[in-house]
Amino acid sequence: MAEVEIHAHHDAHSDAFGRRVGVMVGVIGILLAGVTIESHRAHTAAIVHKTEANDQWAFFQAKKIRGHMMEVGVTVMNALGTDTSRTQPAIDKLKAESERYAKDAEDIQKEAKQREQETELAEHQALRFDLGEGLLELGMVLSSLYFLSKRKFFPILGGIAAILGTGFGLSAFFF
Repeated sequence: MAEVEIHAHHDAHSDAFGRRVGVMVGVIGILLAGVTIESHRAHTAAIVHKTEANDQWAFFQAKKIRGHMMEVGVTVMNALGTDTSRTQPAIDKLKAESERYAKDAEDIQKEAKQREQETELAEHQALRFDLGEGLLELGMVLSSLYFLSKRKFFPILGGIAAILGTGFGLSAFFF
């Protein structure tokens, strides 16, 4: 039986452009990792802010219900009370509580609206990171196609996509 000898000819040292493309793919991978982490953090922040806003809205509703209950109490006391000297202190107390709940509800509503604005900002930031992540992934794949095809336009397209992805990723910090 004849021996079959396979010679693997690696042309890695003579392909200077290929080495540069390899380094470029590595750098794109590092940028992609950073943008992906920031994207996940932005999505998490949006969820946290939304949860906080929902909690504030629930608290707002509770205060409004309590205030309404005080108003109902005043109505009942006025309808059933025969001796105003006995019912007036309770009516005054219920009215004061109703006003306090109304003021508390206004403050809570402002806080809830602020949390909703923070949610919107985090969602817009996450969207920019997501766009950057997608473009960086595209840049990495396109650049890697050079190793299969040896066509120089793949790393050029990949570099353009990576630059755009980096731009979107960086823009998330400023908008």
